[in-house]
Amino acid sequence: MVRCPPRTDTSRNHHEGNERKGPAEKGGAVSTSAVSFKQYAGNAAENYERYFVPTIGIPFATALLDAAGLRRAQRILDVACGTGVVTRLAAEQVGPDGTVAGLDINPAMLAVARSVPSSGAAIEWHEASAESLPFADGSFDVVLSSLGLQFVPDKASALREMRRVLAPDGRLAIATVGPTPPLFAILERALARYVNPEVAAFMRVVFSLYAPEELQELTSGAGFRDVEVRSGTLTLALPRPAEFLWQYVHSTPLATAVAQIDDVGRAALERDVVAGWRSFVRNGPLATDINLVLTTARK
Repeated sequence: MVRCPPRTDTSRNHHEGNERKGPAEKGGAVSTSAVSFKQYAGNAAENYERYFVPTIGIPFATALLDAAGLRRAQRILDVACGTGVVTRLAAEQVGPDGTVAGLDINPAMLAVARSVPSSGAAIEWHEASAESLPFADGSFDVVLSSLGLQFVPDKASALREMRRVLAPDGRLAIATVGPTPPLFAILERALARYVNPEVAAFMRVVFSLYAPEELQELTSGAGFRDVEVRSGTLTLALPRPAEFLWQYVHSTPLATAVAQIDDVGRAALERDVVAGWRSFVRNGPLATDINLVLTTARK
């Protein structure tokens, strides 16, 4: 998942793997996998916008904005904005009299964000860390963040910064995800086997920030009041197994490491993942339930 080419951390770390060969493959499987992997090669941020955003990014963004309850003419900040799916939807909701800023630490993600048309409020894009926001105190009415806070090394500092830039009584809304759903646990195990365990650990980071007690403590500890943490199920409609495998890999930091194993290893990785995902197939494409966690609060 989940926010992926390097959905940037607000500190997105790229994991690199050591070359490792998987078990030998039969027949034409190696060449098929080679084509599947290589046909998605390209700019990771562009792949994120093309593949991750429609299948995963938009459902999470929609749920987050429903929880945030934006109003016309508000001032909005989207932290760890990636390629800007939440930012653009927020701009539509607050309209031309509102102001919207999107912030991310990854310049490639921001380059794609700037290239995508938007409507409503004008959007300003900022390259910066969530732990040091380049805005004056009280600059925004609402601060949003979708699928990004789990990647921030110092989450407490980031939340204190979010509170600082909010106006009095300003609202915070954050979307995270976890625990690891079975579909992504299958991918994590295959990555550990055919690439290396350090690369597979990326999956655990994606799904690492979901415990209500931790989110409550982090948010309250940063000085927020009226903190509420609630969970709900999102059903994701995904592409066919092999397509989703390589689209997801190429939309995340996983692509660099998977490129370093050979065609035999990638064929074995694809074979095991696709076999493990059979129970999630619905008339061809995949479908899976995932736990969305929404944290809201006020300054």
